[in-house]
Amino acid sequence: MSKPLEALADAGVSVWLDDISRERLRTGNLAALMSTHNVTGVTSNPTIFDKALAEGDAYDEQVTELARRGVAVDEAVRLLTAYDIRWAADTLRPVYDATDRVDGRVSLEVDPRLARDTERTVAEAKALWWLVDRPNLMIKIPATAEGLPAITRVLGLGISVNVTLIFSLARYRQVMDAFLEGLELARVNGHDLTRIQSVASFFVSRVDSEVDKRLKAIGTDEAKALLGKAAIANARLAYQAYEEVFSGAEWKALEAQGATPQRPLWASTGVKDPAYPDTAYVTELVARGTVNTMPQATLDATADHAEVTGNTVLGTYDRAHADFAALEDAGVNLTEVFGLLEQEGVTKFIDSWESLLEGLSAKLKSAV
Repeated sequence: MSKPLEALADAGVSVWLDDISRERLRTGNLAALMSTHNVTGVTSNPTIFDKALAEGDAYDEQVTELARRGVAVDEAVRLLTAYDIRWAADTLRPVYDATDRVDGRVSLEVDPRLARDTERTVAEAKALWWLVDRPNLMIKIPATAEGLPAITRVLGLGISVNVTLIFSLARYRQVMDAFLEGLELARVNGHDLTRIQSVASFFVSRVDSEVDKRLKAIGTDEAKALLGKAAIANARLAYQAYEEVFSGAEWKALEAQGATPQRPLWASTGVKDPAYPDTAYVTELVARGTVNTMPQATLDATADHAEVTGNTVLGTYDRAHADFAALEDAGVNLTEVFGLLEQEGVTKFIDSWESLLEGLSAKLKSAV
């Protein structure tokens, strides 16, 4: 393991890979990364699966069998993705056992077209949980207004949840409330709280992309001085909120029943602006009890040259609050930004899902 990745582990950061494909699994690449890059989990999303199924021939044999059986395209997507997730979960099972069920997790997202439908999200989450049938699975549910009650109900069924598409502090606090309510419901329903894990995926780079665009349009020296500050400040304030909630009385009562905290997960950590260091969303967000899920390029860059010097979040809250105030003073409406990013995030995943369906539909017809 490289020194930067070892330093992240020492600082209490779990490194997850934000990618999965049949090719990565069958070549043993994921298993290798567990050894060489300290990868302790995997996240997936519709865009990742769309790319995986479009490239190479790794899925051809299974697609042909599904076509012969006349399986509908929506169900074919579930079966193919569940196969990969199950394989990844088995590969990561030693990590799951060694970390007392905390890491070794693999995430699978519900159909993003259900992001505004609570009842169907719950039903889909249950179906995916049954289909994959692995204890180290996490079901990804978006943090939309309709997703919040679904998160509570799915956790209440004893199902581990990765809450995705979180952009604002206000929404993040609602997500933590939904988590606490879900664990209480699980307790009432008789589930073992030690077996339920959750992460809250707080998106990073997309915040800078949208805010920087607005700052450049404003064009003042004050605005330009704030470029690249929004995403890191936002994430650091999220960690402050996490510390507040998970030191409170409501949490302590659940912790006494064996529950473990819902960890903040830094998502969208690939730097999109080449003017910024390619490991900025790793090195600037080092804090104990967090997860950083990285695309391959960010993982490689971190292993190669990241400078990890310990916790870079504690002691930064005043500066982060000041950056937020300065952004608002400069004319950036952050509430508007976060609402737009949530809507765009849902839309992008729906587009990827529909592209996935279209591509798989063509493969099924071709196989027949």
